[in-house]
Amino acid sequence: MELLKHFFDLVLHLDKTLLNVVHDYGAWTYLILFLIIFTETGIVIFPFLPGDSLLFVAGTLAALPKPGSAETLLHLVYLIPLLLLAAFLGDNLNYFIGDYLGPRVFREDFKLFNRKYLEQTQAFYAKHGGKTVIMARFVPIVRTFAPFVAGVGTMKYRHFLSYSIIGALLWVISLTLAGYLLGNIPWVRDNFTIVIYGIVLLSVLPAVLSYLRGKLSGNRGVGSGENA
Repeated sequence: MELLKHFFDLVLHLDKTLLNVVHDYGAWTYLILFLIIFTETGIVIFPFLPGDSLLFVAGTLAALPKPGSAETLLHLVYLIPLLLLAAFLGDNLNYFIGDYLGPRVFREDFKLFNRKYLEQTQAFYAKHGGKTVIMARFVPIVRTFAPFVAGVGTMKYRHFLSYSIIGALLWVISLTLAGYLLGNIPWVRDNFTIVIYGIVLLSVLPAVLSYLRGKLSGNRGVGSGENA
């Protein structure tokens, strides 16, 4: 429980945490950010790591000057390419892990990993694959599982690759530049915790709306069947 509290403190006060990292580790901060984004997108058991908020805060620090210097704490010219590379490599690692594990775990004699689930996944990605890979970038947790499931579902790699590149570009550039342009507006800086809450809420909103639409459609279907 205490560990969970520390994690939420880290996420909700990410600006202070990352600022301390920059002061303590200097240029090594770029490697730390690279590893966090790579791990969050590339290893399916780490969906809880910060993604959207980390990009936003990193962009904010790229607009802040170092104390007593004309240089900024981080440089966009290094930051964006490194984070793009991390997001792209992570996505692709996750795809290949799913591609490798899929045929091995989805066997008829596995109750949890039934072959039926793999066939459903294949059908889903055949219909919605590209859109799913791109949109998943902006949804926490889903972002980590989407490339893995794409690999499990044997989505053609050349298709996955193009959507992965587009998704990485849109995700990293939009959120990092948003932090760079908006993060140091006085109101945003003074209410950073609220802003982080807002980013998290906006990130999960599409998934929540999709879930509610599915529930409502199901209820209408049940109601129609009963009336018939």
